[in-house]
Amino acid sequence: MTDEEQAPGDNQQEQGDENKREFHLKRIYIKDLSFETPNSPQIFSVEWKPESTLNLNSEVHPLGDDLYEVVLTVTVTTKVGDKVAFLVEVQQAGIFLMRGFPRNEQGPMLGSYCPNILFPYLREVVSDLVNKGSFPQLLLSPVNFDALYAQHMAEQQARRQAGGQEQEPPVTH
Repeated sequence: MTDEEQAPGDNQQEQGDENKREFHLKRIYIKDLSFETPNSPQIFSVEWKPESTLNLNSEVHPLGDDLYEVVLTVTVTTKVGDKVAFLVEVQQAGIFLMRGFPRNEQGPMLGSYCPNILFPYLREVVSDLVNKGSFPQLLLSPVNFDALYAQHMAEQQARRQAGGQEQEPPVTH
C-alpha cells in the first residue's frame, strides 16, 4: 500500500503514538528534616498563645531521561511571645517521570501539579514532628499551588519587561 492508499486514520494513529503523554510518580521521600525546640523545657511552662510563620518553596531539578526531582520545602517557626517554641523544616521530595508534554505544559505540571501531590506528605510529616515534640497539633492549611505558580510567572514576566535579564527556571517558586 502506498502513502496515497493509506487509510485516513492510520497517519493520525502514528502521530498519536508519537505524542503520547506519560506521567508517573516514581518515588516520594524526605530529603531533609529538622526539628528544634531551643527554649525547652521552659517553653512548656508558659501560657500557650503561639504565633506561627510559614515559608514555602519548591524547586525542580532535571535528572535526565524525562525524570524530574521536585522538592517542596516548608519552614514553620512558632513563637510564644519573643521565645521560639519550635522550628521545623521539611524538604519533601518526589521523582516524577514526565514524557511527551509540550514545553508550555511542563512548567505548570512541575510547578503546581507535582507540589500538590507532595503537599499531603509534607503536611503529615510536619504534624507528626510537632506532636512528637510534645506541642499541640499543627495542621498546615491547604495551599493553592496553581495561584502560587501563576504569581511566580507574573513576577518573572514583570522582571523581563522591566529589562532584567534574569532567567530563572519557569518551575521554581
